[in-house]
Amino acid sequence: MKTANRQAIIFDFDGVVVESGKIKTQAFAELYRAYGEDIVAKVVQFHMQNGGMSRHRKFRHFQEHFLHQPPLTEAEEKQLDIHFSELVVEAVIAADPVPGAIELIRRQSGKIPLFVASGTPETELRIIVERRGLAPYFTDVHGAPALKKTIIAEILSKYALQPEAVLMIGDAMADLEGAQANNTAFLGRVYPGDPNPFPAHIETVPDLCGLVE
Repeated sequence: MKTANRQAIIFDFDGVVVESGKIKTQAFAELYRAYGEDIVAKVVQFHMQNGGMSRHRKFRHFQEHFLHQPPLTEAEEKQLDIHFSELVVEAVIAADPVPGAIELIRRQSGKIPLFVASGTPETELRIIVERRGLAPYFTDVHGAPALKKTIIAEILSKYALQPEAVLMIGDAMADLEGAQANNTAFLGRVYPGDPNPFPAHIETVPDLCGLVE
């Protein structure tokens, strides 16, 4: 899939721009370690099957379905969020980029608007993008609590973009579903050796090197 003739590109962040998918997985495991390895295994499996979902929705799911405890209070959820953030932010800032991603972003940013649509909380996401020196390349950076399909819809509307001329690059079904809900083109990134989460007809790549023109 080529990037020529695109009006814009929307990137997911973890696993598309930065090799940070495993960092988030390890953080969820650490957060629920005290509940035993069975719970950790369920938490990790759910996280990996629901890439793109905000961590807050995952916290609530774990509380109700795995721990079978009363709903999290606002204070409890905030505490989980703070702990999770402490585990991941510096690691994501330091993580390797996805091969080809930075070159693609640098080359395309002078030609077309580029955006980030991520499940990471927006405040945290903006810090990470800034600290990695990527902020100048993106027209806008969006994260949770907004859903992916809502973020994409708002980008298309705000910048008067034609959906079929916009490419969404993601590594999770939430990215594909967000693209499909808005009729944009989609390219899936699957980390080498990981199971492919996408239907067979969806085009996928192991990295972004092939998109660098």
